[in-house]
Amino acid sequence: MPVGEKKYPFTAFRFRIEINGIISAYFSDVSGLQIETETEAIEEGGVNDYVHYFPKRTKYQHLILKRGLTDSDELWKWYQDVVSGRFKRKNGSIILIDSAGNDKWRWNFVQAYPVKWSGPDLKAESSSIAFETIEIVHHGISKE
Repeated sequence: MPVGEKKYPFTAFRFRIEINGIISAYFSDVSGLQIETETEAIEEGGVNDYVHYFPKRTKYQHLILKRGLTDSDELWKWYQDVVSGRFKRKNGSIILIDSAGNDKWRWNFVQAYPVKWSGPDLKAESSSIAFETIEIVHHGISKE
């Protein structure tokens, strides 16, 4: 990087979602991009002020995707397949885009399926957008 050139952080509002078999590029909110490794504490014998920490199981949080309700019912159908027991796991990606419109970071999730669907809050006196939310479980995240 040349002297004086600044690297600015990427903005959180420029992203898209891809799920194989479902075109899902228009989500307004994504949460749950989180990985946590549990640890086990072992106290060292004879040294009372020192504790060793060893990694145990790694857990992946559920991804929660929120978007304005549209004419597309692909997410609803995917969840209804889970409800009926004839669902298919899907792989997907969350892609962060820079200010020039280029893909910068990609988090890939594998073997995902929905475990919760929430419809919009419908209020006659409101002029807000109707949102649907889908929560999906997966078997891991990798970053490109």
